[in-house]
Amino acid sequence: MSAAQPSSEPSLRRYLEHPRGGPTVLRIVLGTQLRRLREAAGITREAAGDAIRGSHAKISRLELGRVSCKERDVADLLTLYNVTDEATRSDFLKLAGRTSTPGWWHQYGDVLPGWFETHIGLEEAASVIRTYEVQFVPGLLQTAEYARAVAQLGHPRSTPEEIERRVQLRVQRQELLTLRDAPRVWAVIDEASLRRPLGGPEVMAGQLRHLLKMAELPNVTLQIAPFSLGGLAAAGGPITILRFLEPDLPDIVYLEQLTSALYLDKRDDVDHYLAVMDRLSAQSESPRESLAILERLLKQES
Repeated sequence: MSAAQPSSEPSLRRYLEHPRGGPTVLRIVLGTQLRRLREAAGITREAAGDAIRGSHAKISRLELGRVSCKERDVADLLTLYNVTDEATRSDFLKLAGRTSTPGWWHQYGDVLPGWFETHIGLEEAASVIRTYEVQFVPGLLQTAEYARAVAQLGHPRSTPEEIERRVQLRVQRQELLTLRDAPRVWAVIDEASLRRPLGGPEVMAGQLRHLLKMAELPNVTLQIAPFSLGGLAAAGGPITILRFLEPDLPDIVYLEQLTSALYLDKRDDVDHYLAVMDRLSAQSESPRESLAILERLLKQES
C-alpha cells in the first residue's frame, strides 16, 4: 500500500454503507478526501487538472464538492497521488459513482432552484440544525397550509399546480425530523413572524398548534425572540447553521436571499455566525416561556 493513503478512509466506508444526504454530501466527502491526498503528495491543483484533462478551477470545484465526479477522473487522480491499494481505490470509485445519483428531491426539479437543492442535501446529513427566522416560521416546522401561503407570497406568478409541488417538497423535507437518527433542530423564531396573519387566522392558529406539537419532539428546541428585545444580535435576514457528525464535513452557514443563497464554511465566518446564534439564544425567551407565548398567541387567534 502506498504511504499516501487517505487519513480518514473509514469515512468513505461509512458513507458507502450508510449514505445520508444524497449526492450533495457524498461530493463534499469525496472532494475533501481527494484534496487531502493531493496535499499529502505535494501536487498542485494545476498538475492535478492536467492529469484529468481539465483546469485547476475544475479541481477546486471537485474538491469543494460543487460538481459530481467521473470515475475515470477519480481513478486518474488516485494514480497521480500514488494510491495503489485496490480496496481503497475501489471505495473511492464506488463513492464517485454515487455522486451523480439523484437525491429524492430530484423529482421536484421543476420547482426546485439549484441553489436550494444544495441546502436540502446538507440538511439531510446534518446532526444539528440551528436556525433563526425573522419573517416566517422555519420551513422544517411549517404546516402545509402555512407553506402554501408562503409559496403564494413568494411565487405570485406560479400556477396552482406549481404551488402544490412546492408545498409537497416542503412537507417531504420535514420527514427527517422523525427519523430514528433525526437531527437536533434548535430554532429561534422572531415574534413578528408569529403575529403576522399569513394565510389568515385559521392558518395561523393551525401553525401555532403545530409548533406546540413539534416542540414535544425530543430533538426540537424552540425559542421566541420577543418584541421587547428591541434590537437583536442578528440584524438582517435569516440564518441557518448546519453541523455534521462526520469530521470531513465542516460546519456550514446558510444565508438565504430572495433568488439565491450563500454557503459559508470558512472558519472565521462560521465562528462569527455561531457567536451571533449564541447571543440570539441567550437574548430570547427560554424554551418553556416560549411555549407559554405560543399558547397565549393561540388563544388570541382562536
